[in-house]
Amino acid sequence: MKTLEHTPRPGYFGPYGGRYVPETLMPPLLELENAYEGIMNSPQYRETLDELLRDYCGRRTPITLCDNLSRELGFRLFLKREDLLHTGAHKINNAIGQTLLAKMMGKTHVIAETGAGQHGVATATAAAKFGLRCTVFMGAKDAERQAPNVQRMKLLGARVIAVQNGSCTLKDAINEALRYWISHQHDTLYVFGTAAGPHPFPTIVRNLQSVIGRESIEQMKQQTGKLPDYVVACVGGGSNAIGMLHPFVPYDHVKLIGVEAGGTGEPGCEHSAAINLGKPGVLHGELTYLLQDEDGQILESSSISAGLDYPGVGPEHVYLHSIGRVHYGIAYDAEALSAFSRLSRTEGIIPALESSHALAWVFKHAADIPAGSDVLVNLSGRGDKDLAHALHYIPLD
Repeated sequence: MKTLEHTPRPGYFGPYGGRYVPETLMPPLLELENAYEGIMNSPQYRETLDELLRDYCGRRTPITLCDNLSRELGFRLFLKREDLLHTGAHKINNAIGQTLLAKMMGKTHVIAETGAGQHGVATATAAAKFGLRCTVFMGAKDAERQAPNVQRMKLLGARVIAVQNGSCTLKDAINEALRYWISHQHDTLYVFGTAAGPHPFPTIVRNLQSVIGRESIEQMKQQTGKLPDYVVACVGGGSNAIGMLHPFVPYDHVKLIGVEAGGTGEPGCEHSAAINLGKPGVLHGELTYLLQDEDGQILESSSISAGLDYPGVGPEHVYLHSIGRVHYGIAYDAEALSAFSRLSRTEGIIPALESSHALAWVFKHAADIPAGSDVLVNLSGRGDKDLAHALHYIPLD
């Protein structure tokens, strides 16, 4: 497939991606692109990152066979356990890599946006590790429903700015972070959290998160003697999904599934399914699929999971959809909550609400998956952060 390294237009995936930004944002993006091509390809960077991923973050993460659910479903269900990483989610893979880059670039301050709070926690953690200042932008709505992560970020030394604009969610946090970066670029690097945004962010994030899929290929061969028949991951902006799915793209016999958030599923209600229900447009410096009205105005998104509450999606996902390599389905709030509860009670693993969307797709389509298949789900994070929110809807008795 065409990626940054194999396309005549750097930063594009087919017609999607690019760098649609104001002139004032070009200098830091060009500086970052040069650092990506130089520092991130150096042996010193790679060796240091590998050591940090192993000894600080806890890679490699295991793959767990869900014995009880597998008996119920009629096929083997495996989980890639990114929830067992330091800070509790896949986000540390990217945050530690970009913050290491900031340190090697001579920056003294990192900023980040966050929805569910996991990327904010991961960036604050990495900043503390490297002795850098950290500022995290978070939508006020997300800060309220993810209060434990806000407390964690502050404990780690980060300054958390609750964004009151727009829908008060991830989209608005990204807007504020980009504005801040423009005026503080001399000492600051924006540690972008998802596989979206202007070039080179989608490729940097994809490359840093692809450790998930690379490990999974090796581990599934070791544990089962073959690759899985299905690989499933939830999709908001798309970082965990592109990290899991991208290394599997060359294996045509493996069915790749991305799962978007459908919100409540009620007619006329908000959702976050940009690939299924959006159309092409420009947001946050990239050409991608967006939720928008007839006049091109961005619509508010909605999901019970803050990490999927985003009106767009990374451009590489749109490209993979356009060529038919990845199928993008939808899971609704109630289905995700049911999956959240089912995995907890059946396997003793509490998943993040984001990851619960991927599980929900598997449960909903179980009758269509051939008996004896191997299904691998990326469990991108653990559900500790979601307990207070989820328990409003799930009875414990």
